[in-house]
Parts: sequence; C-alpha cells; structure tokens
Amino acid sequence: MEWLNDNAQAISAIASICTLFVWVFYAQLLYNGYVRQRRPRVIINRGKGTGVDAICLISNMSSEAIYVQHLVAVLHTQKQSYSLDVVEYQQRGSEQQEASYRTHQGPLASGDYLNLQSFGDIVNQVKEYWEIDDNLLHEQNIQLEIRVIAIYGSEDMPTGASRSFNLNLDASPNRQLIPASVDTDRLNSRGQRKRVLEWAKEIETHKAR
Repeated sequence: MEWLNDNAQAISAIASICTLFVWVFYAQLLYNGYVRQRRPRVIINRGKGTGVDAICLISNMSSEAIYVQHLVAVLHTQKQSYSLDVVEYQQRGSEQQEASYRTHQGPLASGDYLNLQSFGDIVNQVKEYWEIDDNLLHEQNIQLEIRVIAIYGSEDMPTGASRSFNLNLDASPNRQLIPASVDTDRLNSRGQRKRVLEWAKEIETHKAR
C-alpha cells in the first residue's frame, strides 16, 4: 500500500494512457465498420448456364441502392480493344429490347441484381457494332471485360466495378468463358473513381459524335 501511495500519480497516468488506447481501438473498429457499410460493392458474375451461354449478373451488395448509369462491354484483342455501352446499344433496338433497356439503367436496390443477358449475346453485340471479323474472335488471349458505372448515395463522383473473362470460343462449352480474377474489382478510391469518370466521359463523347 505504501508503494501504491508513493506511485499513485504514475499508476494513474499509465491507467489513463491504457484507457485512451482502448477507446482509440474501439473507435477504429467503429470507423472501419462504418466505412465498410458506406463503401459500395457491386459484383459481376456468371449464372444460369456455362460458357458463353451463361447469364451476366450484376448484383448490388452495398448497404444502399445504386443508380446504374452505364454497363460497358470491352472486347480486348491482341491488336485493339472494342468497347460498347450495352445499355445504349439496346436503347436503339426493337421495342422488346427497349423494355429490357429500362430494367438495365436506373436504381438497383440493396441486395438486388439484374440479369443483363448472356455473355454470348454481349460478344455478338460488340461484334455487330464494330463489324468485327469472325476469325478475330477465334484468336488467342481474348478477354471480355464488363464494366459497371454507377452513382452511390449522395456522392458526386461515380463509382465502378470491373471484371474480365478469358474468352475461347474454340474450347469446350465449360471452358469458353473463364473469369480472369477470383473477385470483381471495386473502383472506390479517389484515383479509381477518376478513371471511372473518364470512362463515362468517353461514352458521352462517343454518343455525341
């Protein structure tokens, strides 16, 4: 007790510092949880089928709704990349495609998903729009990249998601479309959002021509 009395101030200071560290630790946990909750998460995946017949699914796993602005398909070949806003392309189609277009562009609730179309249909649309020769699609090292450009919450800059698939039309049905990455790339940082904004500007510039 005499030792405690002699060192009471030092013990009190150490206890205060330890308490501060505990509060900082819990504050960091709360902040990380808040950031994770506020961070948009969009998943691009395959469903209902195999190969190019599989459906391209866009899922919103964010805590709030997102507004889908553009859904872009980019066909990467050895010599050139061909991009197409799939929503904009469908908008110029038939009345049935027009109805499908309305479901693709607009709000997507939390936990909801949209059925874009089959990957084969997406490839055919890019091919038709750019008048790509059939032989080009049978070359090696071809990738199909799907990009999502969306608005999340009250944020001014768009957020994005991207996922690439290796395309091999000469392979067996199960091997025609293989994801190039395990998960969807989330483009949420400031630098990445600037890149997404450039994507959107390129689309608007192309539409104005």
